[in-house]
Amino acid sequence: MTEPSPVAGRNRPETDPLQGLVAPVVEALLHALSGVPGADRAAIERLLDTAGGTGWDLAIPVHRFAAAAKKAPNDFATELAASLPDTPGVARRFAVGAYVNFEADPAWLAERTLAMVTALGDRYGCAAPTGRTVCVEHTSANPNAPFHIGRVRNALLGDTLARIERAAGHTVTTQYYVDDIGRQSAMVTWIWSKPREAWPPEIAATLEGGAETEERADHWLGRPYPAVAAYVKSHPEAAAELGELGDRLERGEDLPAHRRFCEAILGGMLESLRRVHVTFDEFVWESSLIHDGSVDAVIGRLRSAPHFVREENGALAIDTKSYGLPKEDERAVFLRGNGTSLYPTRDVAYHLQKFGRFERVVDVLGQDHLLHARTLEALLAEIGESRRPEFLLYQYITLPGGGRMSTRKGTVVWLDTLLDEAIDRARAEVVRRHPELPAGEAEQIAVAVASGAIRYHIVRVAADKAVAFQWEDALSFEGRSGPFVQYAYARATSLLRKAEAEGVATSAAPKGTELSTPGERDLLRVLARFPSVVAAAARTAHVHSIAGYGHDLAEAFNRFYQSTPVLKSDSERASRLALVAASRQVLANTLEMLGLERLDRM
Repeated sequence: MTEPSPVAGRNRPETDPLQGLVAPVVEALLHALSGVPGADRAAIERLLDTAGGTGWDLAIPVHRFAAAAKKAPNDFATELAASLPDTPGVARRFAVGAYVNFEADPAWLAERTLAMVTALGDRYGCAAPTGRTVCVEHTSANPNAPFHIGRVRNALLGDTLARIERAAGHTVTTQYYVDDIGRQSAMVTWIWSKPREAWPPEIAATLEGGAETEERADHWLGRPYPAVAAYVKSHPEAAAELGELGDRLERGEDLPAHRRFCEAILGGMLESLRRVHVTFDEFVWESSLIHDGSVDAVIGRLRSAPHFVREENGALAIDTKSYGLPKEDERAVFLRGNGTSLYPTRDVAYHLQKFGRFERVVDVLGQDHLLHARTLEALLAEIGESRRPEFLLYQYITLPGGGRMSTRKGTVVWLDTLLDEAIDRARAEVVRRHPELPAGEAEQIAVAVASGAIRYHIVRVAADKAVAFQWEDALSFEGRSGPFVQYAYARATSLLRKAEAEGVATSAAPKGTELSTPGERDLLRVLARFPSVVAAAARTAHVHSIAGYGHDLAEAFNRFYQSTPVLKSDSERASRLALVAASRQVLANTLEMLGLERLDRM
């Protein structure tokens, strides 16, 4: 996904404090840059950065304008900053290198931000409904084994993206595409359809030490999967049986036992995902695309495609040389010689269904699916379909010794195992801090903290970067972690609870001039950035930016909390409590967007 303008598609001024600065700053820049080639309104808005930083709230790079004026960028920035007129809401304008920065008037920003947070509440950071329909398809793991944490990165990226897109005002539907006719899910049916006494010894051994009555279906039925995958590689007769089963499924035969196995394993997998607050709006079974004729319709269109070819073995394919695919993949087979379809063929049918319902389609895929994504695009082009999905591609989570997690190889850390360990550690910490808590409440907090630790640990890393899994990092409750953000919310809640017990009210109209310490100004600047951060994350699918914002906000609140008296202050007390209340609200909104629970105490 490309990086668009920081300002394009911005929130309206009445929902975003910083946008009240954008229009007057743009007008001031237009005036000061008059006569400079290319310095029109569109260019200025495209370059204007609202991300904010230490001592600045808006900034614009001047390299382009300096080149047009034939001046050194740093000198041009200094001259431009000095020539700008006074601007409403702007305290100062100053050059740093080749940038002109704008700092908002602290009192203006304080009153505007706190008023918006108070008025909008849970909707602060959210845009008005756009009416645009978006489909986010994510996870879509084969129903053959429990979730390991490598698989779950897809789920957490997709779920968080859906939350962000909803906040951006779009109508979002999340889909799970259930691959129930692939070779991997067929392995489960192949082995479990045999009498247990007929299982090869190396596969039967995988059930030792377990019991069906004590394990969830995904763990129990998925136990033999790695052994089956290894067995069929070295036993041609077993591979032939598996191949015949796969052919029957791909021909659309209705095999009730196979469906039962898939549903049972999928049910267990979804139970794991619910533990980290991931749910889905819809499930699309791959087999349904064969049964309803969608796949046959795609095959018919591909037969008439511009680059249709027939292979010597009778298979039907598309010559993809013109699409720049790797040489070894210059033929995309869409129908085997035995008359069965392939996954890419069915995926075209699936995307045509999505295009018929949604204006924007996003697929969350592992980086190793890049070739499949390009093949899908080529096949869509061949049938004359103008639309394409957007792909959110991510790198994998690697094990401490290097290498990807693999269900087939059995080199995995199960999500349930990680969650159980995280709960144990969180419970011990909660009991240490609050020995007076009833066991039930301590357990509830531990479960929420554990889920938050794992979600945040995975989402905080940019999708295009690998996550090196370390137990200590994944379960950390300090620093850049989910529990760190949750604790800031609990701390704000505790402070407001004490104020209420003392009969101290927050100010309905806090005075910006009373919020003038460095800690207060830094916190207000972070609060004001939230709508812009959400809008940018929705445009770019950079879901990690919300996790980064959550850390910045928690850190800014903690610095304020530690440096600034609130309940013991004098005339500023009501305004400072209003700042605490606003911080608690924005922390709550951030936690919701990240899929983390709000905790009143930790």
